Amino acid sequence: MAKDTLHLKAPGNWINDPNGFIYYKGKYHLFYQYFPYAPVWGTMHWGHAVSVDLVHWEHVGVALFPTRYEDQNGCFSGSAVEHDGKMSLYYTGIRYREINPENIHINEEGYDAAQIMISSEDGYSFDNFDGKRVVLPAAENMRDPKVWKDGSDFYMILGGSSRGKIGSAVFYRSTDGFNWRYISRAQSEKFGAILECPDLFKAGNDYVFIGSAMYFARETEGYEHYAVCMAVGFDKTRCRLRLPDEYQYVDYGLDLYAPQTNIDAAGRRVMVAWMRMPKAVEKKGCVPWNGMMCLPRVVEYEDGHIYFRVHPAVDEYFGKEVLGQEKVFGNASFDEDAGGADSSATEKFGSPAILSGKPLRIQVTLNSGECLDIGGFRIWEERDFIRTDRKAVFDDICGYRMMSNTPRLHGRYKLDIFVEPNLIEVFVNDGEYVISNVVYGLGNRICGRVERVFAGK
Repeated sequence: MAKDTLHLKAPGNWINDPNGFIYYKGKYHLFYQYFPYAPVWGTMHWGHAVSVDLVHWEHVGVALFPTRYEDQNGCFSGSAVEHDGKMSLYYTGIRYREINPENIHINEEGYDAAQIMISSEDGYSFDNFDGKRVVLPAAENMRDPKVWKDGSDFYMILGGSSRGKIGSAVFYRSTDGFNWRYISRAQSEKFGAILECPDLFKAGNDYVFIGSAMYFARETEGYEHYAVCMAVGFDKTRCRLRLPDEYQYVDYGLDLYAPQTNIDAAGRRVMVAWMRMPKAVEKKGCVPWNGMMCLPRVVEYEDGHIYFRVHPAVDEYFGKEVLGQEKVFGNASFDEDAGGADSSATEKFGSPAILSGKPLRIQVTLNSGECLDIGGFRIWEERDFIRTDRKAVFDDICGYRMMSNTPRLHGRYKLDIFVEPNLIEVFVNDGEYVISNVVYGLGNRICGRVERVFAGK
């Protein structure tokens, strides 16, 4: 089976939303929306990957695939919970009301969405033919169940919409995980026109809501659907959600979507999310692939702000420091394909390890007006914002946002930057904000002042 390090990537063809993220029997299980036949969106299956540390992942095959009337057109997103030693998956089964005779994988005529449960004794084996149980009957604009247990009760939050105009979060409760009772609904323009992939959890003594708001911003360039987060009030007895006036984006690069959280082995709240890619990555001798996950991020709520911080497992992976003092790279190069550095760079800066194809971690505190160029991806401070520009490394793909920026930073510009050939993630001020951007055709030059550089193991 395919293996990935640091970022979980499509094992060929297409992936999107993370699903069923859970720590179960000593391993992390991450399922994902998967179309195994082409690097495009199609009839959804659930792919399955496992890890012992959130860094090294092994794809272990397809966990769920359509078999029932209710999920004949796709096993859409959902979550996992452990109960009585078993892993139970909850997902949305989709049935199109009309089939497109030209392409059975797409639909424009409406659909019915049922909430379905399936359990496993070991977390690997799922009986797709006889083990599925519909726990909520088909409805329109209800999707992506996130299920958790609190005390003796199970809770489910679903994404939805009121007449396709205002996004809504719908709550159900159960005493056994099988039989569910409707409790309440919250709706808000902060949820866009349709809410997807809702997630609600405690961070310390406070509740944090994360969701993906569809048609949240209608722009001439870029996506219309964004992941948002906010600290909320939650009365679990009545499932009343009280929303604030303000919200944050989960990631200010705005490529990130459909985040899902889980409790890790140490009790931290950790998040992963899908990084949307406008085209497949193609390399000679490899199956084209489209879609990857961001780094695992610890979610914390402090002083009225939601932080997304680098997970300690990522810190451990980048334990090898290859530059420990301020340097200006100038023409130093790293070349992924060649697997080494040019002789001039090695002569100037010593060890070629930092110039290999392995992932890099670059740390620097920018001065006002200063710029760093990483293979054509530019990061700089301007008017108290951190800004990024990827147009030089996006292969002239039209219709997508090229520049991103944080909110105002009040004079502090500490950056922790993670670089791979198709993704750059910029953590600003210890996770106060993050900008993650998909890239293509990253160059082999790093220009600008850096303070510390680490190579992946």
